Amino acid sequence: MDPERASQPHDSRLRFYKSTLLLTYQSFGVVYGDLSISPIYVYQSTFSGNLRFHEEEDVIFGVLSLVFWTLTLIPLGKYIITVLGADDNGEGGTFALYSLLCRHSKLGLSSAPHATADEYSPYNSETPLRETRGSLLIKEYFDKHYNSRLILLVVVLLGTSMVIGDGVLTPSMSDYTVLISCLILVALFALQHFGTHRVGFVFAPILIAWLLCISLVGLYNIIRWNHGIFRALSPYYVYVFFKKAGKDGWRSLGGVVLCITGAEAMFADLGHFSQLSIRIAFTVVVYPCLIIAYMGEAAYYTKHRGDLERNFFKAIPEVVFWPVFVIATLATVVASQAIISATFSIISQCRALRCFPRVKVIHTSSHIHGQIYIPEVNWILMVLCIAVVVGFRDTEMIGNAYGLAVITVMFVTTCLMFLVIVMVWKRNVFAALAFVVFFGSFELLYVGACLAKVHKGGWLPLTFSLIVLSIMCIWHYGTLKKHSFEQHNKVCLDMILTLGPHCGITRVPGICLIYSNVVSGVPPMFAHFVTNFPAFHQILVFVTIHSFTVPKVPVSQQFLVSRIGPPESCFFQCVVQYGYKDARKDADAFENQLLETIAEFLRRSDHCDAGTSGVMTVTDSSSDGDSGGARQQNRARTRTNQKRVRFRGVGCSKELEELEDARESGLAYMMGNTCILATDTSSYIKKFVINIIYGFLRRNCRSPATALGVPHTALIEVGMAYRV
Repeated sequence: MDPERASQPHDSRLRFYKSTLLLTYQSFGVVYGDLSISPIYVYQSTFSGNLRFHEEEDVIFGVLSLVFWTLTLIPLGKYIITVLGADDNGEGGTFALYSLLCRHSKLGLSSAPHATADEYSPYNSETPLRETRGSLLIKEYFDKHYNSRLILLVVVLLGTSMVIGDGVLTPSMSDYTVLISCLILVALFALQHFGTHRVGFVFAPILIAWLLCISLVGLYNIIRWNHGIFRALSPYYVYVFFKKAGKDGWRSLGGVVLCITGAEAMFADLGHFSQLSIRIAFTVVVYPCLIIAYMGEAAYYTKHRGDLERNFFKAIPEVVFWPVFVIATLATVVASQAIISATFSIISQCRALRCFPRVKVIHTSSHIHGQIYIPEVNWILMVLCIAVVVGFRDTEMIGNAYGLAVITVMFVTTCLMFLVIVMVWKRNVFAALAFVVFFGSFELLYVGACLAKVHKGGWLPLTFSLIVLSIMCIWHYGTLKKHSFEQHNKVCLDMILTLGPHCGITRVPGICLIYSNVVSGVPPMFAHFVTNFPAFHQILVFVTIHSFTVPKVPVSQQFLVSRIGPPESCFFQCVVQYGYKDARKDADAFENQLLETIAEFLRRSDHCDAGTSGVMTVTDSSSDGDSGGARQQNRARTRTNQKRVRFRGVGCSKELEELEDARESGLAYMMGNTCILATDTSSYIKKFVINIIYGFLRRNCRSPATALGVPHTALIEVGMAYRV
């Protein structure tokens, strides 16, 4: 046996272990910050109400028992064991669950294509899972009732809006003065442009040091103050707690739920890491350290009941107080990173699926496309965080708001998991019901307790989520109406083909990429252009960009080219397929790949010899660092010479030569600059939504040309008014 081949499996395993450990290390600085700092404020928030009058040891044991079982059941039992397995090609979060449901069961709305993306799912195999009676009944129900699919989308958007709400509340959870908190927030958000991988490397040592500190302090407190604290791990003390505390105990659950803040980030940030790395980090380090920390803190309080209403730092021995305080300060800053990264990821998914206005998405890693940075969202979050800190000036009220946002997101995930278990995993409906009843009832108990504190700060996430939800729904509704108008008003291709010199229409040299949402036929924008300006380019390519509810589409399937009309018309249709996690190409790279695909299409049509044309030689001109007018001209000439090598070859058809000549003549981009207006017969509500709110969002978000990176000097905008 070849020794080199024998060593390959070993080397691949070694690389796998190394990459997993590296991701595990980075996950501490990104995923677990929020979850790890919860011991600072859980007991303080729990005993801030009338529960402070119940200072018996059994009540303290009961709170510890609630914290232990909450951490065990939800982060460990629900997320680590079950929910992480519902990833979508390695991506997690609320939209990943929605993606699976849309693709496997056609539960999505018409604005986002799903059917043709089935082949990109990791759950599609040669032996597909057999449909159960429950899955068939649920599919039939959603097929018959359009409103049910609409409600499902609203529930998903509610979950995402709550996560975005967490992005505002998490950085605000600190015990510092208002000025110091604001300075820390500014510094935190200023670091985001460096990217998740760099932030993870910097923040991971801080979180690891913090977890080691709280676990060692916890062990010290257990040994010194109360060896019998281990008895509180029995669920019996939960019963004793509610028996003695009564309604005050139920109201205090709004503080207990803060022990699982950040658990949803383990799933939402899955695209930045991997299932195995997140599971190793939680089960081996985070979970045991948190349990020991909570036990030690409770052991201290059993002997110092007067400190129950104070903060976590009372339980730290004086000898190590200042080192632990410094690490805690740094860890509090790191805690916000998990939910900020998750917010970027979720907004990017919403934007790709046309549920959020267009924003700039910067991919901060060339290796992991899920690591992104959104400047507009980053600075808006910073302003909102500072507003919350200055407006509330009370961590207890912020904690009440935060608890409601956290548990609402978790309950939405539980509901979606019911559909995933039945319709994607094809499991028995009773197994899915058992999952929902077990975890859902537990979470509803906390939801009820948090709703009781709506007037004490809980209204904030509800208000903020309602605003974000309204923006998402209105943008989605307006986009649906716009696409519907284009489909109903598209022009028959025969009408364009009949236009010629005898009608006063001239063909000018060059290539024109016409962007629209119309897959077949001619968009009304182009017909409007030809009517007012009777000329168009030698080669026309109608480009339609589709965003699928899958994370990534293989590169070989991203550009699908077909011919429109006879060859002499030189009309082409190109459907560009992207997943919601795919990195969008800049103008040069997009142009290169599109024209390469058209050239390959022509070669195959004419049976040309691809080897003689050099088509496989692809040059990425986007890496050229030159700037300035002269350098841009040199770069353009260089690209022209490279195109000549790619397109021309021995035995190729005349169309390839025409394609190259047209490209050398110039390339233009045509887009519609549409104004969406409600019809005169529309209701006042529709006019307000479309004319005012949607119009405001459309005017103030990034234009399609800017979002696609189209060069301004090559852009042709056609103004039209759509009456929807």
